[in-house]
Amino acid sequence: MNGEVITLLGTRADPAVDVVAVDGIPLTRPAHHTLLLHKPAGCITTRDDPRSRDTVMALVPDIAGLHPVGRLDKDTTGLLLLTNDGGLTYALTHPKHHVEKTYRAWVEGVPDHAVLEQLRTGIQLDDDLTAPAQVRRILTRADNTLLELVIHEGRKRQIRRMLLAVGFPVVSLSRVRLGPLELGELPEGKWRELSNEEILTLYQIAGVEPTP
Repeated sequence: MNGEVITLLGTRADPAVDVVAVDGIPLTRPAHHTLLLHKPAGCITTRDDPRSRDTVMALVPDIAGLHPVGRLDKDTTGLLLLTNDGGLTYALTHPKHHVEKTYRAWVEGVPDHAVLEQLRTGIQLDDDLTAPAQVRRILTRADNTLLELVIHEGRKRQIRRMLLAVGFPVVSLSRVRLGPLELGELPEGKWRELSNEEILTLYQIAGVEPTP
């Protein structure tokens, strides 16, 4: 390290200032990449699938260590992050960090004020009571209603289960926002790389120090 042979086990190096080499070849830290994908319906959020189903990895570049941050179920579309930055994954997925996720859901029927208040208070699911959600009705068309819901939990199929529990099954579901990031006009199946400023903002809202 820095031209000296290190023999003491547990010696620490600062990647910002120290040069570490093995047999004279400097070791480099892999570059971090974080992508925002507009996930289409029909593909699953995983790196590999033993049943050979379509996965989100087929839609993004082959980058070492790239993995989805959290999950969207097969039929849900919208904003999905993929990164090879483990610190960012931790910042965005640990329950104590309360990073908000915003969804748009078309549901069967027209939920009234009392139903919306149930969602705002919390819904008893089979794995515990959900945290209160922010909910607003955006549009009603025939016998369907478009709702916007904001949650900070990440339970499996949570939005679908909450709405089914109050009697309004989901027709279609999309995540449109994660923290300060918006899906915007990005077409389905397309992706873009986040800027350094966007990544720093994600760390800040989670209250976690950025990965060097």
